[in-house]
Amino acid sequence: MEEVERVRRESKAVRKVLGGGGGEVAVEGKVDVETFREAVEMMLEDEDEVAAMRRLARGGVARAIGLLEVSFSLMFDRGVNNCVKYLEAVPWNEAEEERIKSLLSQDSSYEAASRNLLARLQPQNPTSSAELVVELIGSMTKGTKNNARKELRTLVSSILSKTSIYIKSDKELDKRSIYCICHSCLKCLVGLFEESSDLVPADQAAISVGKGPLERIYKQIEDLNWLLQILIDKQMGEEFVDLWANEKTLRSMHGRASPMVRYELSRISATIFIAMGSGKLHCTGDKKFSIFQAWFRPMLVDFGWLRRYPKGLNMTTLEEGIGQALLTLPLRQQQVLFMEWFEAFSGQGRECPNLMKAFQVWWRRSFVRSLGTT
Repeated sequence: MEEVERVRRESKAVRKVLGGGGGEVAVEGKVDVETFREAVEMMLEDEDEVAAMRRLARGGVARAIGLLEVSFSLMFDRGVNNCVKYLEAVPWNEAEEERIKSLLSQDSSYEAASRNLLARLQPQNPTSSAELVVELIGSMTKGTKNNARKELRTLVSSILSKTSIYIKSDKELDKRSIYCICHSCLKCLVGLFEESSDLVPADQAAISVGKGPLERIYKQIEDLNWLLQILIDKQMGEEFVDLWANEKTLRSMHGRASPMVRYELSRISATIFIAMGSGKLHCTGDKKFSIFQAWFRPMLVDFGWLRRYPKGLNMTTLEEGIGQALLTLPLRQQQVLFMEWFEAFSGQGRECPNLMKAFQVWWRRSFVRSLGTT
């Protein structure tokens, strides 16, 4: 009888049943008999908090969740408090997290006791994910350790992926803020080229740079290409095409820069041409022609360097992308650019992109009469 009285005092549910002259206590969910027995043992023992934590630690997280579920059903306050404190202090795996989340959502009567536990499951003053993404991207572009930057780019890209469980919609990416970072990277890139040109005597034909400035230029190009890829994936990249087409300072420096520096600029153009040729960038005719006017000739000059140092760039994909992008222009504009390519290819050979397939398509559309014409 003493044990029954002890259980009655500890459990509001048992007290309610016994006070009504009998009945049964229902425990929600699938709870094994051993867990129920352990909950009753906790009621019968005078454990301080330290002893209770040790007991729960021996059983582990899964057992503590089961005990919390039983304690909820029995309205066993001390059991709930001990389980909550233990679970708050230890890490969980994803399945355990879902069980805890489900339990807390089903029973709000212990909300005060579970406050710290809830704080691990849902932010009390949530920050916009768009703001955090911009902060992560901005922080990554300021990093200096190449290997760490590469790992962080992969991490952020996985979060922003279309198949990601972390980003629910494109609204969670702030376009304006991303473009602010793009402008900042471009400004830094221009400064690095200007800095390198200041170190070269006025009568020297080409700008060459030391290892330090060169590595910083590589870093800015990497960052810009990564930002551009994010914008393309989120269908926000058209504005970047305008930005790059109108970058007159870098374009003018391209002709004076050392080949080992200037070809990096064409790496950005390559990303744009591939995206245009595959239909991932939806630009109007004027935008398309402006990017070719600005960066097609530099691409013809730099292609051989890109082939030697692709850094992950698929050169066949680039050739196909340039050709397909060219074929989206009006035929007269295509003619100007294909003739420029023809002349460059005849002098440079495979140092130039092979656009023969696209050239044949342009020629057929321009000069070979289709069926039914006279």
